[in-house]
This record gives sequence, C-alpha cells and structure tokens, in this order.
Amino acid sequence: MIGKNVIKKEEIPGVTVKETLEEFSQEYELNYEQNVTLNHLARFPRYSAEDTEKIIAELQSELGLRHKVAVHIVDLIPKDIDDLRLIFAKEPIQINKEEMEKILDILNQYFVDE
Repeated sequence: MIGKNVIKKEEIPGVTVKETLEEFSQEYELNYEQNVTLNHLARFPRYSAEDTEKIIAELQSELGLRHKVAVHIVDLIPKDIDDLRLIFAKEPIQINKEEMEKILDILNQYFVDE
C-alpha cells in the first residue's frame, strides 16, 4: 500500500458497492478481489439503492441506530429476532424485543422476494 492514504472511512451498503463495481467493470477489468466481491453481491437478494437509503434513514431516525449498524442490518436482511440479536451482540447499546420487531417490520415493508 505504498503511496496510498485512507482519506475517509465509511460504511456503505452492499448494493452501492455492487453498482460501483458494475460501472467500473464497463471500462476496466476487475481484479480477483473485485470479481469475488461482485459475484458474492450478485448471489444474494438485496434491496434497491433507493430503498436501502430510505431504510437506513428510517432506522436512524426512528430507532436512533448508528449508521454502521443500520448498514449491517440492510446488508444482512435478518429474517427474525434471533438474527437481529447476532447483529447487536457486540453493540454497546441494548435493544429490546419491541424495537427488534419494529426493525423487522421496516425491513419487511421494502423487501421484494426475487
């Protein structure tokens, strides 16, 4: 990594990474890591980019979740409370069952099974 500096570090949703890699691959050849990443992101169902931004904003405003946690929730698409508990296992805040159910309701509003 000689000559490279990290300018900004930010959690971004998988759908954004997928779109960026697809655009990049139109003009340039992807390296091995980029190909693996793109293949992985294409394999699993995702929310659309617009829905992803809406869900992240909703999770942050209504439940006060950090951006990082909201992005993880959107990327992993938890199906039940047990999946959500795994996401919150290392988080400093504790979230109750009602809030977890509200998160699942928000996700289910936007989820379209392909």
